[in-house]
Amino acid sequence: MTQTTGTPGAPPYLRIVAAIRRRIADGELAPGDRVPSTRQIASQWGVALATATKALTTLRLEGLVEARPRVGTVVAGSTAAGNTPAAAPDAEPELTLDRIVRAAVEIADAEGLDALSMRAVAARLGVAAMSTYRYVPSKEDLVLLMADAAFGEESPAASGAPGDWRARVEVGARTLWRLYRAHPWLARIGSLTRPLLVPNLLVHGEWMLGALDGHGLDPTALFDIHVLLYSHVHGLAAHLELEADAEAATGQSEDQWMDSRAPVLQDLVDSGRFPTFARVVGSFEDGYDLRLDALFELGLTALLDGLTPVVEGRGHSRGPGRGPV
Repeated sequence: MTQTTGTPGAPPYLRIVAAIRRRIADGELAPGDRVPSTRQIASQWGVALATATKALTTLRLEGLVEARPRVGTVVAGSTAAGNTPAAAPDAEPELTLDRIVRAAVEIADAEGLDALSMRAVAARLGVAAMSTYRYVPSKEDLVLLMADAAFGEESPAASGAPGDWRARVEVGARTLWRLYRAHPWLARIGSLTRPLLVPNLLVHGEWMLGALDGHGLDPTALFDIHVLLYSHVHGLAAHLELEADAEAATGQSEDQWMDSRAPVLQDLVDSGRFPTFARVVGSFEDGYDLRLDALFELGLTALLDGLTPVVEGRGHSRGPGRGPV
């Protein structure tokens, strides 16, 4: 339903700002509460996503709200809502490629990749809608720049260079996992079959290949193991963004969604068709807690335990599909 609150004749984004500012001032939205997302604003007020982004940006510049990665935009901790609508900027601020990329990463971190557009980035920076195109020709190019910047935030080499190959692989895998944790959208923009060819991701690949090199593996086996280790990190990380998207679409947290499916789960347990599943699920006092960080560590240990005789030449196989030696 379209909202019409605010000063008559004011630009749409200022009317939205006034409505949300009033909800904060009245205490309807308390510090830490989520404010409507760009998509919710666009739907409720009948405006474009760029207009919704501009409204949230104005509130953020006023200090009333703040973006929290994978949470969204929330009411800031200690602010006083004023009654004077924010004025549009008199002059376009200096624009750089770095500012554009950082603003795009902030949008994707806070609201997911679906909320990203060139117009949304321009609105966040307070510049004309077409200004960003002078620096980046398309959203696709921007996403690649974002990925390169994100992967460049941390290098495995920063932890030093452990001499043992396994320790080096662990450092590399955990560094990648932290980056995917910080930027869940990264897992959506590349795949094993069509990998991202950006320099800073290759920095991580070079580290992993260097850790595995020098142990007598032929090039195919060496690269197979590298891809297998990367797929473990990437495969788990994909669920971070999927869950965030599902929560945004349904308005339910993971626990709330599972609670709503309790009758279905109970029917499966009571059917008698799945005795092992029923026994295992029934043994959890408070339900199963899906811990992606713990699963990452468990999977990494299992992979490295299994790969150790292959890498160190103590097994009978030189890698997947390589046959005996």
